[in-house]
Amino acid sequence: MKCSCCYQNGKGRSKNWAAKLKTSGGRFDVAEKELQIARLERVTESHDLWEDPQAAQKVMQDLTALRTPVEQFYGLKTRQDDIMALWDLGIEENDDSVQSEMETMIGELEHDIEQLQLSLMLSGEYDANNAILTLHAGAGGTEAQDWAQMLLRMYVRWAERNRYKVETMDFQSGDEAGVKSATLMISGPNVYGYLKAEKGVHRLVRISPFDSNARRHTSFAAVDVMPEIDDSVEIEIRAEDLRVDTFRAGGAGGQHINKTDSAVRMTHLPTGVIVQCQSQRSQIQNREHCMLMLRSRLFELERERQAAEKSEIAGDYQKIEWGSQIRSYVFHPYSMVKDHRTSYEVGNVQAVMDGDLDGFIEAYLKSKAGV
Repeated sequence: MKCSCCYQNGKGRSKNWAAKLKTSGGRFDVAEKELQIARLERVTESHDLWEDPQAAQKVMQDLTALRTPVEQFYGLKTRQDDIMALWDLGIEENDDSVQSEMETMIGELEHDIEQLQLSLMLSGEYDANNAILTLHAGAGGTEAQDWAQMLLRMYVRWAERNRYKVETMDFQSGDEAGVKSATLMISGPNVYGYLKAEKGVHRLVRISPFDSNARRHTSFAAVDVMPEIDDSVEIEIRAEDLRVDTFRAGGAGGQHINKTDSAVRMTHLPTGVIVQCQSQRSQIQNREHCMLMLRSRLFELERERQAAEKSEIAGDYQKIEWGSQIRSYVFHPYSMVKDHRTSYEVGNVQAVMDGDLDGFIEAYLKSKAGV
């Protein structure tokens, strides 16, 4: 080996990450999770369970959600033990080649431990759910609509980077360019837990490509994120409280898309919530998608109402409005994206617009967890 200090440094780093593994385990209590897993495994052995497919699916989802972090924890612990053993072997055989290999392995282990720690911050009841993300262009016509289109691309790219499934449920084109509003269903493990960090107003500062005088413009777009809510959550929607309108779908999709009134718009009269879907060829399918979105929106409204009541009691309630943007994207006179809640910022705007949002999401989750 090159020197004993190299060995000690490597071993010290490995020990430090072993301590982090122990902390991570304590955070989600591996022993308790294993008891829960054993209990659910006994439930799956019951013949009665599969008489209710929806209940059976929920049990299997819960079981997967418990097994995943536990398996990750033990996998990381095994890798840490392997690293320690390999270091000792390198010292015994005086093998210089071990050092670079160990550095690579420790770097990979550090990264994967950080990812596990991040996932452990997703402790909310619905964090494991799919997410319904809706974009609305702010005032400003083409400028704002183009900005909404840029954000839409950013979230699609983020989902693709993470191998999540993306389905466009609604898309309203801008008058000249961009998009007025769009709704995406993004499906995969913990999608809502991550994307809830994106809810709020996003601000763009740039030299406008639509301004012949090349002046600097500021544009806004609102991002709303809701968890997909299945039928296991009680949400009462009475038929008499709904107004359902059908119309011909517009936008891209081929000649067939405008031949029938397949698009559906639902208005919940007591709350004024409006949802619409035109992504499916069948009116029945669009109705089902609208009902799914409406359930999630009403659920989110109730959660927001309860949170507002708690905040008012605590004396710290603030409205979310156009002036209270969560993040600014500056293309000119300098290059920077800054989150105003966490002060996390990066200088590579293009990387962010290409879907590199993990740093912002991690900073948000850490701030909420008090890390």
